[in-house]
Amino acid sequence: MLIRHLKIKKQQTCAFHFLDGDKDSRNEPSFWIDSSARYNQTTLLQPEGELLKKISKLESQTNPIYPMLIIPDEEIKELLGYKKLIEALREIFQSDYTMPLRHHHFYKTPEGDENTLILMPVWNTKYMGMKQVTVAPANAKDNMPSIFAQYILSDSKTGEPLAMMNATELTARRTACTSALAASYLCREDAENLLIVGGGKVAQHLVQAHLAVRNFKKISIWMRNTAKMEAFVASLNDQGILAESVIDLEESARHADLIACATLSKTPIIKGDWIKPGTHLDMIGSHKPTTRETDDDAIRKSSIFVDSRAGALHETGELALPIADGIITEKDVKADIVELIKGIHPGRTSSEEITLFKSAGLAIEDLAAALLVYKSYNRHPGGSTPNP
Repeated sequence: MLIRHLKIKKQQTCAFHFLDGDKDSRNEPSFWIDSSARYNQTTLLQPEGELLKKISKLESQTNPIYPMLIIPDEEIKELLGYKKLIEALREIFQSDYTMPLRHHHFYKTPEGDENTLILMPVWNTKYMGMKQVTVAPANAKDNMPSIFAQYILSDSKTGEPLAMMNATELTARRTACTSALAASYLCREDAENLLIVGGGKVAQHLVQAHLAVRNFKKISIWMRNTAKMEAFVASLNDQGILAESVIDLEESARHADLIACATLSKTPIIKGDWIKPGTHLDMIGSHKPTTRETDDDAIRKSSIFVDSRAGALHETGELALPIADGIITEKDVKADIVELIKGIHPGRTSSEEITLFKSAGLAIEDLAAALLVYKSYNRHPGGSTPNP
């Protein structure tokens, strides 16, 4: 039988040992083969001779297991283009899949800060995905990301792990692109002014994601950290995206056609009194039942849409708190994103309507992004997997 022994150099080369009867494998010579060629004889580097015959024999008896890919961050960034990811999300939301409720676990650090551990499984007939997320708000004090995440993609039939990747970038991009996908149904087509509120990983992708679905003429950025805000605006300008930093959040919100909010604020920072008719509110940041980014007035004025009722209504204070206070009921949610995509609900119905999309984040969104990376990496010069 063939046993995988070691993988090195991004899956380019793998070491194997042969087991021959009761013979100790340490007495058998090791050999190296290129894993990208499905153990083809021509990839044998050393030694030659009788081992070629053994490889041929084993090929006829064994279905080799490919080493699990470890996909580098730079490849994830390159392969998760905003328009491609938006379309991948649109497609997967219309497919068949099983998505259990995510696991939320809260724990305190030695310093007394409360962190969140989230486990998010999902599967369909071909693939299974699992994401582990840690949300640590206190990291911002040390200039560290508040969210870290890892993703494992597996074959759902055999359970064989196919790929592992850092899910921080994956999560940020799929979150921003899900919001943009929803905005394609909820934001006015003539919207001109985009306001981004927040300075985390997700916020840094919201400009490009929303530009993929609407042609905004003015882009404004607000962050609590002024230096960070100026650096982000400069980076957008370097990419050819004209943006400006703003200090007066209220003034900017009053003129915005789309307000995308991705913060870890515990209390509302967007007031309903600021929102003009026809505005679309994209609420992302609240991930606990006790935190929110908008006040009751904004909720009361808005036609409410969600990525999923199970998550947005119960896991986020954005909607859970107004429901508990009797401001709205669960029936006030007009539709979820699947119902928008399938045309079950038309989305925005007038130019004066204030719409609000609350995103809690879904495991199926992660699977869409992970599959886009995995399949694209296979066709990419750096990739070395078999055809998925």
